Amino acid sequence: MAEYIPLLLFMATLCLLLLGYPIAVTLAGTAILFAFAGLMAGHFDKGFLDAVPGRLIEVMSNQALIAVPLFIFMGGVLKRSWTADEWLDSTSWLFNAHRTGPGISLILAGVLLSASAGAAGAAMTALGPLFLSALLRRKYAPGLSAGILCASGILGQIVPPAIALVMLEDVLSTSYQQAQLEMGVWSPETMTLGSLFAGMLVPGMMLALGYLIYLLLLGWLRPAAMPATTGDEPASGQDATGPNPAGLLLPPLLLMLAVLGLMVTGTATPTEAASAGAMGSLFLALMRGRLNLRILRELMRDTTRRSGAVFIVVIGASVFSQVFRGYGGDELASRLLNNLPGGAFSAVLAVMLFLFLLGLVLDFAGIVFWVVPILAPVLLAMGLDPLWLGAMIVVNWQAARLTPPLGLAVFHQCRLAPPGLSPAQIYRGVAPFVLIHLLLLASLAWWPALATWLPSALNG
Repeated sequence: MAEYIPLLLFMATLCLLLLGYPIAVTLAGTAILFAFAGLMAGHFDKGFLDAVPGRLIEVMSNQALIAVPLFIFMGGVLKRSWTADEWLDSTSWLFNAHRTGPGISLILAGVLLSASAGAAGAAMTALGPLFLSALLRRKYAPGLSAGILCASGILGQIVPPAIALVMLEDVLSTSYQQAQLEMGVWSPETMTLGSLFAGMLVPGMMLALGYLIYLLLLGWLRPAAMPATTGDEPASGQDATGPNPAGLLLPPLLLMLAVLGLMVTGTATPTEAASAGAMGSLFLALMRGRLNLRILRELMRDTTRRSGAVFIVVIGASVFSQVFRGYGGDELASRLLNNLPGGAFSAVLAVMLFLFLLGLVLDFAGIVFWVVPILAPVLLAMGLDPLWLGAMIVVNWQAARLTPPLGLAVFHQCRLAPPGLSPAQIYRGVAPFVLIHLLLLASLAWWPALATWLPSALNG
């Protein structure tokens, strides 16, 4: 019976999370209660609790996680320097000549603004009212408009500064080294953030291409859902004045590409690249006259608040991890996955299904810092590539966030929907984009080189 205490701990934590309790408090609080109960019953070693302070010091001194607040700050500055109107008008200027132009421009603007916001939920909140009204004004079908909006915010999560990938790299890198040590490799290889970004480039481009193909086919098969426009009206409905609006895209786009290039080529560490990006964003904001002391104070407060939200989850997950391991949870997870018929294929399938269900109700930080450290070492010890596993986790999570009725992106859209746009319309509009994500997930499972080829080529 005692060997199943880790499973009971996990299920109790999950139930409390589903009831709506904060994830950081739930992870740490439930683990501490189980640890005290185990100490009283003689089933838990106090040494695991004694190791918690050292683990927290490791978290606070983690070089990869130091990049998180820098990326958040960079995204906040870019978001303040370019308004949603400017993002949308700049992209719509490129594509308005075709009936699918407003939809394509919304996806591109959504990617850029979502990347600058640093989180899909924040991006959806910022994008929702303006961008949805822009498509409805162009007589796009309401459900299709909502689907495009949800998908654009999700796609931005693999564009630097993608905080989700920064968090995932830290956990996967540690899990990869742990798995190699368990396999008897005493000089373990490491996985870098630049490699993970490079590994996500091809899947990201395939996802964007899938969106584009879907919109083009829909415009051909159902032209009434995407009426043609004259192409001379800015998508936001604002007056088009000043220089070529496409030129507004170049500075932030070049900055994002520069940050990505520094990490992918190994020229700079994630922290150095994030620092350069933060300084570059401040310079661009000054050049545009969008920065003063009041705005800077607001940016610092927002960065501190959002960074604190990430790190408090890391701390709670660290406490949970120590207690879970103290009860032998890692051995139980390894035994359950290794005993599945079908070997690594069945283990990956079971983990992906489990993460998909969790992705319906949990944000990425909770999944990465709570669940991935438990399951990833077992899968990587089976010989799986960490870059491929990371791509599978991200695409799987994106599909879960889009899946109605529980996906968080759909939930945000339903909450922000104007009168007359029903949840059923939103669900129908999102469904094709969910299918595109699932097709990409199947493609990654069949051709792992989609995620591993580019990092290998760049690393020689």
